[in-house]
Amino acid sequence: MNFEQFIEKIEGVRLQTDLLHCSVNQTPQQHQQLLMQAVEQLSVSLEELHVAEEELLQQNEQLVEYQQEIEKEHQRYQQLFDFAPDGYIVTDIHGKILEANQAALQLFAIDKVRLIGKILIVFVPQEARREFRQKLSQLCQQGEFKDWEICLQNHQKILFDCQISTTTINDKGNCIGIRWLLRDISAHKQAEAKIRCVELQNCQLQEAAQLKSQIVTVLSHELRTPLNAILGFSDIVLRLNKNQFTSQSVKMVETIIRNGKQLLKLINNMLDFAKLEEGKFSLSLQYFNIKELIKLVADDLRFFANQKNINLDVNINIQNVKVINDPIRIQQLLINLISNAIKFTETGSVLIELQELNDDKIIIIVKDTGIGISEVDFKYIFQAFQQVNQTKSRCYQGTGLGLAIVKDLLNLMGGTITVESQLGEGSTFRVELPREVKSLKNENFSPSG
Repeated sequence: MNFEQFIEKIEGVRLQTDLLHCSVNQTPQQHQQLLMQAVEQLSVSLEELHVAEEELLQQNEQLVEYQQEIEKEHQRYQQLFDFAPDGYIVTDIHGKILEANQAALQLFAIDKVRLIGKILIVFVPQEARREFRQKLSQLCQQGEFKDWEICLQNHQKILFDCQISTTTINDKGNCIGIRWLLRDISAHKQAEAKIRCVELQNCQLQEAAQLKSQIVTVLSHELRTPLNAILGFSDIVLRLNKNQFTSQSVKMVETIIRNGKQLLKLINNMLDFAKLEEGKFSLSLQYFNIKELIKLVADDLRFFANQKNINLDVNINIQNVKVINDPIRIQQLLINLISNAIKFTETGSVLIELQELNDDKIIIIVKDTGIGISEVDFKYIFQAFQQVNQTKSRCYQGTGLGLAIVKDLLNLMGGTITVESQLGEGSTFRVELPREVKSLKNENFSPSG
């Protein structure tokens, strides 16, 4: 029951009371029954008034509760509005600012009193105002814009990139205002620009790496041809004329052959590394005796160890000596590890061990008593063109590709390599290899480093 209905009931009771009063004055004694009926009717009307009064009191209490809830919701909305991380403003259909939250005030670097009443377009640079007016005129018809990017300026004329989303405020189908969400994306834009710059640099680096690999490949091929001829003719000259040469001449030819082989090894390493980088390297898998291969490599390198008065020992502790792998590449891997150990060892020994980790894996250990590796160098030793102990690097010949090639070959074979070392006390390289290397497709191989 509303207030108007309650007033009508009161007016009805008043009229009925007036009629009753007239009836009492005019009714003779014999009409007592009519009087009783009137009194009963009045009692009913009064009861209805009491009921109506109770309904009004209950409705009033409910209205008070509703008003309190509305006030709480308004406060919550105001807090969300004021402390939202993005800028929110409310304007009329012409862009006049009616309300703004704290983030919007910070965005425009202005206090609320000075912001309210301003036209939003004053924060748009002159060159962008035509586009802004077009968007504003279309907004009431379209209802909303999402993620519209535009350059704005704050009160101090400092420009910033802004992403705007808008919705219209409608009343009975008519647009009466606009809500604006403003997000500063300047940092995001700067980050995107940096990412594009890094991507461009990466592309340039990739192109440079490809060009470098091509140059290394071509250069290696061009150098190997005359070098092989030099080695071949030097060997023929030595074999045919050894008895006729003086001891000094024999040493000179042997020096030519030895240095030529060392140079050829460096060229082959460069060529192999270029192939590994380009992903053009593949394994030729076959059964072979790993024990015999290790002994063969050790015997070939024993001459260099003997020249430095270094002991080169081999310890084989394996039952099944048959493996499936590429023997040429295993030989290359062993030569790089063992020759490195000899090169960086001045006194003491180099030990090569072959063990079984389990039925599926074998272990090759190369241990030396050389100069060792500092902890700082651990993360560099498997990178291309790096050589441990750079302060003495010129004392040791080499390109710094040996360990990088070892690491890439092991990646291709599904093996791993770890190193333990202490500066001045030697190093231990531990290689784990599957007993049977599976056929690996070249495109799945990713070179290290």
